[in-house]
Amino acid sequence: MRVIIFGASGMVGHGALRACLLDEAVTEVLVVVRSPLPLDHPKLRQIIHTDFTDYTAVQDQLKDLDACFFCLGVSALGRGEEEYTRVTYDYTLAAARALHAANPSLTFVYVSGEGTDSTGGSRQMWARVKGRTENDLLAMPMHAYMFRPGYIQPVSGATSRTPVYRVLYRITGSLYPLLRRAFPRHVTTTDAVGHAMLAVTRLKGAGPTVLHNPDINRLAAVEPGQAPKPPHS
Repeated sequence: MRVIIFGASGMVGHGALRACLLDEAVTEVLVVVRSPLPLDHPKLRQIIHTDFTDYTAVQDQLKDLDACFFCLGVSALGRGEEEYTRVTYDYTLAAARALHAANPSLTFVYVSGEGTDSTGGSRQMWARVKGRTENDLLAMPMHAYMFRPGYIQPVSGATSRTPVYRVLYRITGSLYPLLRRAFPRHVTTTDAVGHAMLAVTRLKGAGPTVLHNPDINRLAAVEPGQAPKPPHS
């Protein structure tokens, strides 16, 4: 299986990349980045690209792919709706359209978030923008899955690029085992999200398309190579 990852330098993207590099079923991992990752691996190939609204220059490199894990995103803190929409909506749909044109049977996994509002009625700007992004991805003729994780604990070297979040994770890191026991339906890890992404590619469009933490954790527990049962939520 050949996988392409957007946002591999971020916290969630780190989990997706790590899962792919460790999985024997993944033969090649492409990452689309503005600057090269400080990582060398026989399965890893990096595509240096700066315009995330236009993939014409690299279209020839986007062929023969089985899955896309779209982990690229920014925090809404301190950002206006126009800027947040450009990164959250415009970047995502541009990538999905370019990849679908080259790979009609591609599985596209988009990392959204718990609280995303697909009805457009939320007071939270980020929830509306992510909801619109989800809706337009699901309207495309491809296998698309929306991941809506709640709290994600960074593990295995994953680090948030948002300073305030890095402080939060340092505080909560030692408390994660307690959080997992107290709120199992609301917490997960970067490794679990990465493993769940790989598992969902084997569903081939089956099951619900919007997946929450319980679904993600259940999929993450599936052994590599096994066909997971579609989540019921």
